[in-house]
Amino acid sequence: MSRAIRTLLVANRGEIAVRIMRTAKALGIRTVAVYSDADANALHVKSADEAYPIGPAPARESYLKVEAILDAARKSGADAIHPGYGFLSENADFADACAKAGIVFVGPPASAIRAMGSKSAAKALMEKANVPLVPGYHGEDQDPDLLAGEAARIGYPVLIKASAGGGGKGMKVVRAEADFAEALASAKREAKSAFGDDKVLVEKYLTTPRHIEVQVFADTLGNAVYLYERDCSIQRRHQKVVEEAPAPGMSEERRAAMGKAAVDAAKAVGYVGAGTVEFIAEGENFYFMEMNTRLQVEHPVTEAITGQDLVEWQVRVAEGAPLPLLQAAIPLKGHAIEVRLYAEDPARDFLPQVGLLDHLVLPAHVPGTRVDTGVVAKDQVSIHYDPMIAKIIVAGADRAEAVGRLQAALAATEVVGLATNRVFLKAIAAHPAFAAAELDTNFIERYRADLLPEPAPVSDRTLALAALSILKEEQRHSAEAADPADPWSPWGRAPGWRLNRDAHVDLTFALGEERVAVRAHFRGAGFALDLPGGTMKVEGESTPDGTLCARLDGVVMKARVIQTGNRYTVFARGEEQSVEFIDPRLASLAATGTAGRLVAPMPGTIIRIAVSAGQEVVKGAPLVVVEAMKMEHTVAAPRDGRIKALNFAVGDLVDEGAELLVLEEAS
Repeated sequence: MSRAIRTLLVANRGEIAVRIMRTAKALGIRTVAVYSDADANALHVKSADEAYPIGPAPARESYLKVEAILDAARKSGADAIHPGYGFLSENADFADACAKAGIVFVGPPASAIRAMGSKSAAKALMEKANVPLVPGYHGEDQDPDLLAGEAARIGYPVLIKASAGGGGKGMKVVRAEADFAEALASAKREAKSAFGDDKVLVEKYLTTPRHIEVQVFADTLGNAVYLYERDCSIQRRHQKVVEEAPAPGMSEERRAAMGKAAVDAAKAVGYVGAGTVEFIAEGENFYFMEMNTRLQVEHPVTEAITGQDLVEWQVRVAEGAPLPLLQAAIPLKGHAIEVRLYAEDPARDFLPQVGLLDHLVLPAHVPGTRVDTGVVAKDQVSIHYDPMIAKIIVAGADRAEAVGRLQAALAATEVVGLATNRVFLKAIAAHPAFAAAELDTNFIERYRADLLPEPAPVSDRTLALAALSILKEEQRHSAEAADPADPWSPWGRAPGWRLNRDAHVDLTFALGEERVAVRAHFRGAGFALDLPGGTMKVEGESTPDGTLCARLDGVVMKARVIQTGNRYTVFARGEEQSVEFIDPRLASLAATGTAGRLVAPMPGTIIRIAVSAGQEVVKGAPLVVVEAMKMEHTVAAPRDGRIKALNFAVGDLVDEGAELLVLEEAS
């Protein structure tokens, strides 16, 4: 029975909430946002026609509170709720609660969510349907000894996976029997924290697999189709980094076979709406992994190659309408690639970052590029939620054109304030193996040295642009301080003139532990800079937003220099480097650091302390486990020693850099 949706509440946050609202407004549907205390000024709140507070910052006290969201729906008069992805999107009880409240749930029926919500149950269902499965254990018995025995039967390496979730949470690769117990305990803790269910399954870990998923759609009238496939093989910590459609090297025969298997899986559970059936492929074989009963983060690449708006399809199906297109009519044109720009530090094992986005420029102006984001400059990346800043999606007539546009889009992206994976993504996009589509889930590990090289030395160009920015800023301040009653006063100008002396000023920059002096000689409208590599003539104009139109030894270029405190970040020619300016007007800052200290790698909660005061430990032994952003981070002993003091207890909140314990030399 059809039912028009007039007011849609989006029970989510960030870029997916903004994206859903964009389509809803295009359809003439009023939009309602919900927000936690941490998101009061978030972009998704500003994008909505109305917004309702639902609780404190932690997701379990806001975005995961069913009654708070339903209450907002009742108050706003919403007749439908779109769950987005994550949070309650695959929560069957939430879908039931919406139905009980007379509110349309823009997603599959609760029965389908339950059938596919457990990886173990879904695999059992697929086994009955003769869909090939990776060898493994998917049973209900969670006895640790039984699981260890199953791992031994399967043969190492094995993969422990949370039964109830995805996104790499609750997932551990175990390469040796001696490591199984610790990995199992950690996977169960992560699964419990992220999904409220600590059940796991154990599977054979394939060594060079590709991760290929198929987008399916079904309506209430019995129609079901697939909108081709996506290759999501490039991953870190089992989380997708790059997604593209269609999958490179996919034959029409294999595409049809995987598409049919995906549609059969959806039909087997009476599926309705958008879903993704995930396969792992190695050689000529492919195996069912799981079904995500929701819209996926990477859905924009499917939209790009089919020309369809999948959120609009979701709304139409939820209203009871038939699918907009049947299988034979769904186009496949061109190639699309998506990367996820994260606040994380690749050099520190992709450790999530939290804090202020001082400066943010996203590449929506690059041809063929789409950007989905839920943040703007000066927003906070919170410890409570996923640290994704944006999805950058590019499309081209073929894969080569899409790769070229991806490189251009990443070169035009600028973030200051937090470490990000931008340079890492740019290295992937430029790698010859990526250009050749040599893809599997070990891509990052295989080419780690290429993708995560040591930082390049700061170039003379960076020093010149930073110095030029500082000098132009000084000139601007001098001009602003001039007496308007005497505009020609020499005291209101900064030409660098000196009586019987060379007109110059010295600028000192810190490059790590090294100090570099740059002498700037005033030369007419510009400067001659004495740099480590020689003298360079520079001139140019700057604007308050950091944009520089510069001429370096006659070479004209555009750059941007962003100042945050004493740090100057230079973006030029698609590269970025930072230097610290030692301002003589400011007191020297005491050197600080965490070398040799056992500190929290980021703000989080102490969930486990593996040692006690007075205990002797060996190098590499796990000491403290900190949970942040639903992931566990283990602080290990940097050397042999004895625990002198424990500064925190389980359950304590800690800031980044907080000293967790004191390790002394063993007697």
